Amino acid sequence: MTSKRADGDAADLDPREEIVTHLKPMRAFALSLTRDVARADDLVQDTVVKAWTNIDKFTAGTNMRAWLFTILRNTFYSERRKAKREVADVDGAMTERMSEKPAHDGRLALTDFRRAFDQLPAEQREALILVGAQGFAYEEAARMCDCAVGTVKSRANRGRKRLAEMLHMHEDEAMELTDQATVAVISRNPGA
Repeated sequence: MTSKRADGDAADLDPREEIVTHLKPMRAFALSLTRDVARADDLVQDTVVKAWTNIDKFTAGTNMRAWLFTILRNTFYSERRKAKREVADVDGAMTERMSEKPAHDGRLALTDFRRAFDQLPAEQREALILVGAQGFAYEEAARMCDCAVGTVKSRANRGRKRLAEMLHMHEDEAMELTDQATVAVISRNPGA
C-alpha cells in the first residue's frame, strides 16, 4: 500500500499502520465468533498484539485483512480447544485436591514429633503407642499395662497435652503429618 508524503514522494506505509484500518471489521468478525462484546474486544486485542509482534512474517503487498482475520480465527479456535481442557475452579477446590504437601515438610514435622515424643515419660509414651498408634481400646491397654483404665486415659491425655506444648500446637490446630501412626498418637480418638 502506498501513500504520498507531504513532500510529494511516494513511500510504502509500515504494515503496522495498516492494522488500525482493519479494527472495525475485525471486531465484527470477532463478535460473530464469540457472541460476546467483551470477549470479542479481547480477541481483537490479542490479534493485534500477535500481528504486531509477528509483523515481520507479513508479506508486503498481500492482503492484510485476510492475514489479520486468519490470526483472529486461529486465536479464537485455539482458545476454544484450550477451554475444553480447562476446568473452572473459582473457589480453588479442585486445585486443593490436586496439590500435595511437600514430603520434606512432613519429614521435618515427623522429626520434631519424634524428638518431642522421646522426651515424654515412658508411661505416657507407652499409653500413646498402645492407644494411639496400635489402636487398642483403653481397656485393652490397661490390661496390658496392668493398671486401671483411668490411669491409661490419664497417661495418654497428659502425653498428648505435653506433645502439643512441645510442638507449639493449639488445641484446634491439626498437625500436618503423612505418617498415620503419628497422627493416631496425637489424635484424641483411640483407634483413629
